[in-house]
Amino acid sequence: MLFNSLSFILFLVVVFVVYCTISVKWRKHFLLLASIYFYACFEWWYVGLLLLTTVIDFWAVRMILMNWEKRKNFLILSISMNLLVLAVFKYGSFFLNVLKGGDWTYQWAIPVGLSFYTFQSMSYVIDVYRGKYKPDDTFGEFLLYVSFFPHMVAGPVVRYYSLMPQLKQITFFKNINWMEVFKWCVWGYFKKMVIADNLDYVVTPAFEHIEELNSWETILAGFLFAIQVYCDFSGYSDIATGIAKLFNVNLSINWMRPFLSKSIKEFWSRNHISVTTWFRDYLYISLGGNRVSEMRWMVNIFLTFVISGFWHGANYTFIIWGAFHGIFFLIEHYFFQSKKWIKSILGNVYLLLFHSVSMLAFRCESVGDLKEAYMNFFENWNFSLEHLSNYQDKVFWYFGWMMVMFLFVKEILEEYSHFEKLQKVKDRWRDVFYVLLLAGIFVFGNFHSKPFIYFQF
Repeated sequence: MLFNSLSFILFLVVVFVVYCTISVKWRKHFLLLASIYFYACFEWWYVGLLLLTTVIDFWAVRMILMNWEKRKNFLILSISMNLLVLAVFKYGSFFLNVLKGGDWTYQWAIPVGLSFYTFQSMSYVIDVYRGKYKPDDTFGEFLLYVSFFPHMVAGPVVRYYSLMPQLKQITFFKNINWMEVFKWCVWGYFKKMVIADNLDYVVTPAFEHIEELNSWETILAGFLFAIQVYCDFSGYSDIATGIAKLFNVNLSINWMRPFLSKSIKEFWSRNHISVTTWFRDYLYISLGGNRVSEMRWMVNIFLTFVISGFWHGANYTFIIWGAFHGIFFLIEHYFFQSKKWIKSILGNVYLLLFHSVSMLAFRCESVGDLKEAYMNFFENWNFSLEHLSNYQDKVFWYFGWMMVMFLFVKEILEEYSHFEKLQKVKDRWRDVFYVLLLAGIFVFGNFHSKPFIYFQF
C-alpha cells in the first residue's frame, strides 16, 4: 500500500476517523492493528517475519533486565538473530553468488522495510544493554513502536526515547496542528510525484544506455539521479512526518537540505540523518570511534561507510559507493581541513560533483555497468547533451530541469530564512505557496503510484 495511491488515502481516512471516535483506552490497540494491516497489504508473510524479530528482541530485553550480569549473551543473541534475518532475506542471493561464483540465479523477495524496522528494534536492545533506560512496556506497546505505519517501511529510524512516550500519551482531535500536517504532506507528495517520478523519465533511459553517454552527460545523469533519490526518499519522510502528526506524533527530522553542504562530513550530517546517526551510535562508536589510535580511527571511518553502503543493497556497487565516501571523507579530513578557503569558495561545487559521480555506483545495476559509466570519463569531454536529452520526450527534459531549479531556490530560501526580510515574506506567502504546490501535484504529478526507491532497502 503506497503512500501515493488511492487505496492508502482511503485507508488513512478510515484509520483516522476510527482512531478519533473510539475510546481512548483502545486507541493504541487500534493503531497497532492498523499498522499490522498496512504492512500485511504488501505481503501477508512479511508480518510473520516482523513478529519473529520483535518477539526475539522483546524477550532479549526482558532477559537483560532480569540477568544483568549475563546481559551480553542476550544482546549477542538479539543482534545475531536480526543480522541472520537480514542475511537470509536481503543478502542471501548475494552470498550464495559469492560462494557459487555467480551461478546462483534465484532472487527471493526482500520484505519491505526490513532494514529499517530491524535497525529500530536493535537500537532499543542495545540502549537497554548500555543502561540508558529500563523500559516496562508491554509487548503490544513495543510492537507498535516498531510497526507504527507512517515510518516503518522507509523510516525515519526513530529512537525509543523519542517515539515511545508519544505513543503512550493521550491525544485529542483539537491538538492536531492541521497546517503542519498539510505543509509536510503537500511538500512530500510534490517532491515524490512531481519532481522524482517525472525525473525518472530522464534518468532511467540514461542509465539503460550509459555506455553511449559522454563525460558531461554521465555526470549530469548522476546528478539528476541524486536529485531523484533525494526527492523520492525525503518526500516519503515528509509524508510520514505529516501523517504522524495526525496522531500527535512528531518524527525526527531526516533531511536538512543536504545539497547545500560544502563537504562530505557536512553532507552526512544533513542527509538521511536517522540512519547516519544510527551507524554512528551503534557501529562507529562500538568499533571504538575516535578513542583509538589514528590508524584504527581511519579503519573505523572506512568500515562504517563501507558497511553503511552495503546496508543499502546486496550488490558490489553499493560497497563501492560506500568506499568512495569513506575514502573522500578521510581525504577531506587530512588535506582540506586546514584550507577553509577551498570549502568556502568551492565546497558546494565540489560536493555536488563528487556526489553526482558517486551516485553512478548507487544506480548502476552491476559492476560492469559501473565500469562503462566510469570509462566515459576517459573518452569524450566534448560538451554535448544530445544523447541525454533525446532518450525521452524533451518535455520531461526541460520540465525536469525547471523542477531542479525550483527545488534549489526553495531550499536556499529555507537555508537563509533567518534573515528578517525573508522570514516576513515566508510568513506572508506560506499558505498561498502550499496551496499552489497542491495544485501543482494535480496538474503535473505522476499518478501511476510508482514505488518509493528506498522500499528495496
